[in-house]
Amino acid sequence: MIVCLGAVLLDRWLGEPRRWHPLVGFGRVAGALERRLNRKPEQKGRSMGLGFLGMLAAVLPVLILAELLRFSLSGWVYPLFQMVVLYAAISIRGLTEHGRAVSDALHGGDLVLAREQVGRIVSRNASELDEHGVATAASESILENGADAVFASLFWFLVAGVPGVLLHRMVNTLDAMWGYRNDRFLYFGRPAARLDDLLNWIPARLTAVTYALLGNTRLAWRCWRTQATSWDSPNAGPVMAAGAGALAVSLGGPAPYANGIKQRPVLGQGPAASAATVDGALYLVQKGVWLWLGVLGAAAVLLDVVAGGVL
Repeated sequence: MIVCLGAVLLDRWLGEPRRWHPLVGFGRVAGALERRLNRKPEQKGRSMGLGFLGMLAAVLPVLILAELLRFSLSGWVYPLFQMVVLYAAISIRGLTEHGRAVSDALHGGDLVLAREQVGRIVSRNASELDEHGVATAASESILENGADAVFASLFWFLVAGVPGVLLHRMVNTLDAMWGYRNDRFLYFGRPAARLDDLLNWIPARLTAVTYALLGNTRLAWRCWRTQATSWDSPNAGPVMAAGAGALAVSLGGPAPYANGIKQRPVLGQGPAASAATVDGALYLVQKGVWLWLGVLGAAAVLLDVVAGGVL
């Protein structure tokens, strides 16, 4: 509980590291591994095997180092190390800053600036988005990244400590780099994509519950139950359907990408997204973190009471 609170406060005070972010360095290593190993991406079995090997080569050294540090750091040093690692893994302030940049531009009626800002956080063709399209893209990114970069990191730290949160963030990064369904990455990136789906299965559903509790709960449950399976991601579906329902808006729908318009199912129910929707998505993530911390604190107190009664 103390480590989680400390990491959240560090993130609130410092934001994302501007230089020497560990995930940036990891990404460079992953990119070099992929270029070396993924020479014949069209060969399914070979490419998947090398993708699995590349994932192990990227992840295992870091996990081994984390375990060595666990046994070598003593006293208050190891909890401080845990706090720093978790701080580097979550990105609440960074997510908020990116979202606010889009929201402020939309509130100010500056569509050109709003497109520029949303283009920093989504892969779709921002220059073709209207006001609702910009708000939809930003809201979806906030809801999904809240699950991937915030709540899943907290979950895996609570379950498995530093190795758990490191494993999750590294695999999530590999999926973001290698998980494309194109000719180059279709097979090579599949092991990382499947492991990322597995690691995010429980956190995604806990995130969906969190969004539902903090918004229009009844609508969020209904949208999750009836719409989540229509989405192409088994984890993003529940998160985005519940988030859209909690905000009582419609997300999804057609989205422009470099290779054309992608027709996506509509999630949620209500009016099209607006600047207020972006603000609402940020509210769900920010308040959700404090809800989790409150539940952890209450659980810690209860355990102390029970332990005291037993003793």
